[in-house]
Amino acid sequence: MTAAVLLAALASGATAAMPAMAETLKMATDSGAKGSDAGNAIEAWAKEIETATDGALTVEIFYQNELGGQQEVFDLLMAGDVDLMLNWPMTSYDQRISLIYTPYMFTDWDDALAAYGKDGWLSTALSEVYADTGLKYLGAWPEGFNGVGTKGGHVTTVKAARAFKLRVPPVSPFTETIAAMGYQTATIDWGELYSAIQTGVIDGDSANVIFYDYEYFGDVLTDYVHSRQQFLTGILTANQETWDGLSPEHQEAIAAGAEKVMLAQFDAAKPSKSGIGSAGPGRFTAARRGWQASTRRSAASQCFSSWAAISRFSGSQAA
Repeated sequence: MTAAVLLAALASGATAAMPAMAETLKMATDSGAKGSDAGNAIEAWAKEIETATDGALTVEIFYQNELGGQQEVFDLLMAGDVDLMLNWPMTSYDQRISLIYTPYMFTDWDDALAAYGKDGWLSTALSEVYADTGLKYLGAWPEGFNGVGTKGGHVTTVKAARAFKLRVPPVSPFTETIAAMGYQTATIDWGELYSAIQTGVIDGDSANVIFYDYEYFGDVLTDYVHSRQQFLTGILTANQETWDGLSPEHQEAIAAGAEKVMLAQFDAAKPSKSGIGSAGPGRFTAARRGWQASTRRSAASQCFSSWAAISRFSGSQAA
């Protein structure tokens, strides 16, 4: 055996003996620091993936603001620079995703959870829209019904609401919904919300369940009206190109991990996030009865008339 043949044989044997290198996936959330519920959720998801694949897939985690604001991180997901994500859906690429934020679409938890369940009608619809956008829909991460957190008092009528300017996220149709309820609006990213309230740029927040307004802004907000205008949920997603490049076994590990995280949140969210009582005593004046029924009807009607085409999944994409 010549030296060249021997060296080739040794190299071949060494290559065969080497373990396959782990593939690293980038996972992010746009609205959760380390130690937050969203941060804990993506950590749990990452652990499920790594355990199920015996380390063949490793996951690098990025928390809120580490890769940019909400829209910037979503852009990275769309481009494939982030592979997996828990985020609050952005509508900049496909306005049909706005269906998730339809005001007063649900009035109780049972209806909402049935719609967002694995085979629920809304999950099925969103799967189709996400696929058209280049994303793989893997499940919902529900939080509950939102409301309006303010400083210096609260209101429950359209006329009185005109005195308050509220933050809305850069997502349709939050602006339309809150304007229909009578408030002034200002579009502000989650990462800039605290300073905007503190400095008086705005008078409060209109996008979150009471837990977040209490936990993150309880020292600058004084009131909370549980107007329940939208049922909020994060979405677990994958970049479709990344997904298609994975083996069926690795796809199953990611999907199974997402489902486990989703089901855990279904169990945890209902009692702990959306109720007035979850905020605890002393820091909020919470209006339990919430918004007047006539105002709910007005908000829903005005929003439906301005973007009804969004929900027509069988038709062309809304502009």
